[in-house]
Amino acid sequence: MRAISELFLVKIFPFVRNKKISRKPIFYPIRNINMSESNQYDSCFDRPRLVIKKVLAKPQSEGNGAVVRRSIGRHELRNLDPFLMLDEFSVSAPAGFPDHPHRGFETVTYMLQGAFTHQDFAGHKGTINTGDVQWMTAGRGIIHSEMPAGEGSQKGLQLWINLSSKDKMIEPRYQELLKEDIPRAENDGVKIKVIAGEAMGVQSPVYTRTPTMYLDFTLQPTAYYHQAIPESWNAFVYIVEGEGVFGIPNSGPVSAHHCLVLGPGEGLSVWNKSSKPLRFVLLGGQPLNEPVVQHGPFVMNSQDEIDQTFEDYQYCKNGFENARYWRSGH
Repeated sequence: MRAISELFLVKIFPFVRNKKISRKPIFYPIRNINMSESNQYDSCFDRPRLVIKKVLAKPQSEGNGAVVRRSIGRHELRNLDPFLMLDEFSVSAPAGFPDHPHRGFETVTYMLQGAFTHQDFAGHKGTINTGDVQWMTAGRGIIHSEMPAGEGSQKGLQLWINLSSKDKMIEPRYQELLKEDIPRAENDGVKIKVIAGEAMGVQSPVYTRTPTMYLDFTLQPTAYYHQAIPESWNAFVYIVEGEGVFGIPNSGPVSAHHCLVLGPGEGLSVWNKSSKPLRFVLLGGQPLNEPVVQHGPFVMNSQDEIDQTFEDYQYCKNGFENARYWRSGH
């Protein structure tokens, strides 16, 4: 993926830095506990995080003919501070997500299969391929399109992360990680892709304006793992495929497309007691503890700010100036 305007793109790779707008990554220490240090049937934590809520992500229509499985953002789980939404999407052309705006939060798109093309009203465009991540900070305003780039079903996850009141009106920017640039770790039947945060001593280069961890786990049959999570953070699991046991070893197994909200504690323990691989993502974030007023793709702190956002969008001002003449062509 390539940017036309450097103002709207931050590439944070070990080998590329825009010194004008790039920020040094901030890492929040996470204690990782190696599997060999713990008995397989022990939670390993004095205060393990237990599953306190389970939500099945059911298919629903979004965009233009697209179908998503929404977990966070449904009426059963409106938000989980700082997370606003999680969609597992499966989209085939000509369906997709044509021109639409955002303000006040970040979107994180992680492609699991296939590819999506992306373009915005600032001139940034590119393709997110299988295994790639696009971390978009919408800030004060973005209008963009997201459409399937190939034949057949294009699958992925899109996460919305809230921004604090002081960050809601910053200039938009991107962090983009190609598949090969996402740090990985592996041990005893456990593979981890470290999209944000740290695991097994491996750190992601992504700068998380709202402190966040985003880990993609694959556990082979009989594998288990214990992942520490900062105690002040909220956290959840989304199961992509297979089934796993989460929290304590005598919990019942949970299958794909379930979102598991984790209670307070030191970290998460997980076991794959099935005969097939288990794949899930673990998300954690520092709560903002601020009012959330959301109207569709606009997320602010008050109704007055939402009203102002609609006015800005309608009259193409205060961050939406480029909307006056731009169309993506989709």
